[in-house]
Amino acid sequence: MRVSGPAAGKAVEALAGALPQARTASLRRLRKPTSGEVIDRGLVLWFPGPGSFTGEDMAEFQVHGGRAVLSALLQSLEGIEGLRPAEAGEFTRRAFDNGRLDLAAVEGLADLIEADTEAQRRQALSQAEGALGRAVEEWAHSLTRILARVEAAIDFADEELPEDLLEEAAQEAASLHDELAQLLQRPPVGERLREGLKVAILGPPNAGKSSLLNALAGRDAAIVSERAGTTRDVVEVALDLGGYPLLLADTAGVRSTAETETLDPVEAEGIRRSLARAESADFKLVVLDATEQSAIDPRVQALVDQDSLVLWNKVDLVGGRLAASVAGAPALAVSATKGMGLEELEQRLLEEVERRFDQGGEPSLITRARQRSAVRDCAEALARAQGATEAALFAEDLRLALRALGRIVGRVDVEDLLDVIFRDFCIGK
Repeated sequence: MRVSGPAAGKAVEALAGALPQARTASLRRLRKPTSGEVIDRGLVLWFPGPGSFTGEDMAEFQVHGGRAVLSALLQSLEGIEGLRPAEAGEFTRRAFDNGRLDLAAVEGLADLIEADTEAQRRQALSQAEGALGRAVEEWAHSLTRILARVEAAIDFADEELPEDLLEEAAQEAASLHDELAQLLQRPPVGERLREGLKVAILGPPNAGKSSLLNALAGRDAAIVSERAGTTRDVVEVALDLGGYPLLLADTAGVRSTAETETLDPVEAEGIRRSLARAESADFKLVVLDATEQSAIDPRVQALVDQDSLVLWNKVDLVGGRLAASVAGAPALAVSATKGMGLEELEQRLLEEVERRFDQGGEPSLITRARQRSAVRDCAEALARAQGATEAALFAEDLRLALRALGRIVGRVDVEDLLDVIFRDFCIGK
């Protein structure tokens, strides 16, 4: 249990006596301040600010995890003047307010807490440790220098400044724009990795889509029935495939257009949602009944494209060879109920996931749409700056670019600009 703020030291003294040595675990008996009754024996750690997670004085009590122990400790802490229970995320918020974490690192910490797979953990840890923040700091430093040159040329035209000041500023702005433009051109791997690769299981009714979902998930996530049209809504299952996140979606069976017109409204809505999921999916598994190879519905076949893998299901019920491709997409023979071909299917899925998430070992700098939008705004402002006809307009676009970068990490500091102007150009000496 942690305490942060100016009363943290008072809390330690009230429960455990004198403050322990900073950043050293000390075994203490924790007592109720009012009666002196022992609550528990545990470890006490003291982190004086600003060298703590929140940047404030912090104390940590490591006690046994029983409810009675935690309740007694919490009641004792609440009884100390100046202390109250923290709000959700308040310790991280204080770390941000006190400059211990930037906004991108805060988002990385949130992603690290929510990470389900190894790849998500690696990416989130990189963000939490400031990968994007460091990159933004470099960009902002370059941009501040550029803007300082332009501002100096405008406001201190009578001073002895270099004649090619604006030309150099324009060249540096163009170079930074090109760097950001290259970053934005890369596939949004970071955002996709946070959410997981979206894989839709599609096909006609009773082809075995729900059985396949259950087989891949290793549990009964979807209802399986011999009756066609059992699945009426999208059933989603999150999978960890080789350390990568996969969001598998079982959908309602797709019928021909003529059949859909005579269906009850619920199943018709299920088919509409299936087609919508097919549009938004990153990859599709189109499941066909191997016992009905000659009767592929055109509406189902239209779902097959370059981002698809066709599965001939129920191969345990047929003999002979099956088509190796359907509508130009590769086809794989499986039996969801018998487990035939599932290992090969998982390997094919893993190859697909690795291909889409591969970044040559480099973690993604951009992991959220908010971050990408801010980088795009910065790049657009720099592009406008290159076409500015007046120094004042040039400076304004540079300011907008700097503000966009500030949104990424949650800080925009005008003092940095003033520091550069007076340090580099010695104005007013």
